[in-house]
Amino acid sequence: MAAKQVERFGNGVPYVPAGGWAKCLAWLIDAAVFVLGLLAGAAALAAVDASRGLDGAVIALAMIAWWLVLPLLYGLCLRNGRALGALWTGTRLVRVSDGGRIGAKGPWAMFVRLILLPAAIIGALTGGGLSDGTLQRTSIDIARTRRLHAQGHPLPPR
Repeated sequence: MAAKQVERFGNGVPYVPAGGWAKCLAWLIDAAVFVLGLLAGAAALAAVDASRGLDGAVIALAMIAWWLVLPLLYGLCLRNGRALGALWTGTRLVRVSDGGRIGAKGPWAMFVRLILLPAAIIGALTGGGLSDGTLQRTSIDIARTRRLHAQGHPLPPR
Protein backbone atom coordinates (compact mmCIF):
# COMPACT_ATOMS: atom_id res chain seq x y z
CA MET A 1 0.00 0.00 0.00
CA ALA A 2 1.46 3.37 -0.96
CA ALA A 3 2.43 5.46 2.07
CA LYS A 4 0.78 8.58 0.70
CA GLN A 5 -2.60 6.79 0.73
CA VAL A 6 -2.40 6.00 4.44
CA GLU A 7 -3.50 8.52 7.05
CA ARG A 8 -3.87 8.23 10.82
CA PHE A 9 -6.78 8.83 13.15
CA GLY A 10 -6.26 11.02 16.19
CA ASN A 11 -5.36 7.90 18.22
CA GLY A 12 -2.63 6.89 15.73
CA VAL A 13 -4.45 3.99 14.04
CA PRO A 14 -3.80 4.04 10.26
CA TYR A 15 -6.56 4.06 7.65
CA VAL A 16 -7.00 4.52 3.93
CA PRO A 17 -9.21 7.52 3.14
CA ALA A 18 -11.96 7.16 0.59
CA GLY A 19 -11.16 8.67 -2.78
CA GLY A 20 -12.66 11.94 -3.92
CA TRP A 21 -14.83 10.28 -6.55
CA ALA A 22 -16.14 7.70 -4.08
CA LYS A 23 -17.06 10.44 -1.60
CA CYS A 24 -18.72 12.49 -4.35
CA LEU A 25 -20.66 9.49 -5.65
CA ALA A 26 -21.77 8.59 -2.11
CA TRP A 27 -23.03 12.14 -1.61
CA LEU A 28 -24.82 12.11 -4.99
CA ILE A 29 -26.56 8.83 -4.15
CA ASP A 30 -27.62 10.16 -0.76
CA ALA A 31 -28.80 13.39 -2.41
CA ALA A 32 -30.84 11.36 -4.94
CA VAL A 33 -32.45 9.40 -2.08
CA PHE A 34 -33.21 12.74 -0.40
CA VAL A 35 -34.83 14.15 -3.56
CA LEU A 36 -36.87 10.96 -4.01
CA GLY A 37 -37.98 11.27 -0.38
CA LEU A 38 -38.98 14.89 -0.99
CA LEU A 39 -40.98 13.85 -4.05
CA ALA A 40 -42.69 11.06 -2.10
CA GLY A 41 -43.58 13.55 0.64
CA ALA A 42 -44.94 16.00 -1.93
CA ALA A 43 -47.03 13.25 -3.53
CA ALA A 44 -48.43 12.22 -0.14
CA LEU A 45 -49.19 15.84 0.68
CA ALA A 46 -50.91 16.28 -2.69
CA ALA A 47 -53.08 13.24 -1.98
CA VAL A 48 -54.05 14.66 1.42
CA ASP A 49 -54.72 18.06 -0.17
CA ALA A 50 -56.95 16.48 -2.82
CA SER A 51 -59.08 14.79 -0.19
CA ARG A 52 -59.14 17.58 2.42
CA GLY A 53 -58.46 20.81 0.51
CA LEU A 54 -55.58 22.15 2.65
CA ASP A 55 -54.66 25.82 2.84
CA GLY A 56 -51.60 26.87 0.81
CA ALA A 57 -49.75 27.98 3.95
CA VAL A 58 -50.28 24.57 5.56
CA ILE A 59 -48.91 22.85 2.46
CA ALA A 60 -45.86 25.14 2.40
CA LEU A 61 -45.19 24.65 6.11
CA ALA A 62 -45.55 20.87 5.80
CA MET A 63 -43.08 20.75 2.89
CA ILE A 64 -40.55 22.92 4.73
CA ALA A 65 -40.86 20.69 7.79
CA TRP A 66 -40.45 17.56 5.63
CA TRP A 67 -37.40 19.11 3.92
CA LEU A 68 -35.77 19.64 7.34
CA VAL A 69 -36.87 16.37 8.99
CA LEU A 70 -36.14 13.98 6.09
CA PRO A 71 -32.31 14.22 6.35
CA LEU A 72 -32.55 13.54 10.08
CA LEU A 73 -34.68 10.45 9.45
CA TYR A 74 -32.36 9.25 6.69
CA GLY A 75 -29.44 9.95 9.04
CA LEU A 76 -30.74 7.25 11.36
CA CYS A 77 -29.44 4.87 8.67
CA LEU A 78 -26.04 6.53 9.03
CA ARG A 79 -25.56 5.67 12.71
CA ASN A 80 -23.21 2.85 11.65
CA GLY A 81 -21.61 5.13 9.02
CA ARG A 82 -23.22 3.35 6.06
CA ALA A 83 -26.15 5.04 4.35
CA LEU A 84 -27.02 3.93 0.79
CA GLY A 85 -24.30 6.07 -0.80
CA ALA A 86 -21.64 4.54 1.44
CA LEU A 87 -22.94 1.02 0.83
CA TRP A 88 -22.73 1.47 -2.93
CA THR A 89 -19.25 3.01 -2.87
CA GLY A 90 -17.68 0.75 -0.22
CA THR A 91 -16.98 3.61 2.16
CA ARG A 92 -17.88 4.39 5.76
CA LEU A 93 -18.16 7.68 7.62
CA VAL A 94 -16.16 7.45 10.86
CA ARG A 95 -14.91 9.70 13.65
CA VAL A 96 -11.55 11.32 12.88
CA SER A 97 -10.44 10.98 16.50
CA ASP A 98 -10.43 7.17 16.65
CA GLY A 99 -12.07 5.67 13.54
CA GLY A 100 -15.13 4.61 15.53
CA ARG A 101 -18.71 4.70 14.31
CA ILE A 102 -20.46 8.06 14.45
CA GLY A 103 -23.42 6.59 16.33
CA ALA A 104 -26.06 9.02 17.53
CA LYS A 105 -24.55 11.86 15.47
CA GLY A 106 -25.63 10.11 12.25
CA PRO A 107 -28.79 12.21 11.82
CA TRP A 108 -26.80 15.41 12.31
CA ALA A 109 -24.11 14.24 9.85
CA MET A 110 -26.76 13.56 7.19
CA PHE A 111 -28.40 16.94 7.88
CA VAL A 112 -25.01 18.62 7.34
CA ARG A 113 -24.39 16.54 4.21
CA LEU A 114 -27.77 17.20 2.58
CA ILE A 115 -28.79 20.66 3.83
CA LEU A 116 -25.90 22.65 5.27
CA LEU A 117 -23.09 21.56 2.91
CA PRO A 118 -24.99 22.50 -0.27
CA ALA A 119 -25.97 25.79 1.39
CA ALA A 120 -22.32 26.48 2.28
CA ILE A 121 -21.17 25.65 -1.26
CA ILE A 122 -23.82 27.93 -2.74
CA GLY A 123 -22.79 30.63 -0.27
CA ALA A 124 -19.12 30.25 -1.20
CA LEU A 125 -19.90 30.37 -4.92
CA THR A 126 -21.96 33.52 -4.48
CA GLY A 127 -19.30 35.39 -2.52
CA GLY A 128 -19.65 34.07 1.02
CA GLY A 129 -16.99 32.11 2.83
CA LEU A 130 -16.65 28.70 4.41
CA SER A 131 -15.79 28.47 8.10
CA ASP A 132 -12.57 26.84 9.25
CA GLY A 133 -14.35 24.28 11.44
CA THR A 134 -12.52 21.33 12.90
CA LEU A 135 -12.94 18.11 10.96
CA GLN A 136 -14.96 15.67 13.07
CA ARG A 137 -15.69 12.89 10.54
CA THR A 138 -14.05 11.40 7.48
CA SER A 139 -14.85 8.68 4.96
CA ILE A 140 -12.65 5.61 4.78
CA ASP A 141 -12.21 3.00 2.08
CA ILE A 142 -13.35 -0.11 3.93
CA ALA A 143 -11.70 -2.76 1.75
CA ARG A 144 -8.29 -1.03 1.58
CA THR A 145 -8.34 -0.23 5.29
CA ARG A 146 -9.06 -3.90 6.07
CA ARG A 147 -6.14 -4.96 3.85
CA LEU A 148 -3.92 -2.42 5.62
CA HIS A 149 -4.87 -3.87 9.01
CA ALA A 150 -4.41 -7.43 7.70
CA GLN A 151 -0.78 -6.47 7.03
CA GLY A 152 -0.28 -6.03 10.76
CA HIS A 153 -1.62 -2.58 11.57
CA PRO A 154 -4.03 -2.41 14.54
CA LEU A 155 -7.78 -2.26 13.96
CA PRO A 156 -9.70 0.86 15.05
CA PRO A 157 -12.15 0.51 17.93
CA ARG A 158 -15.77 -0.28 17.05
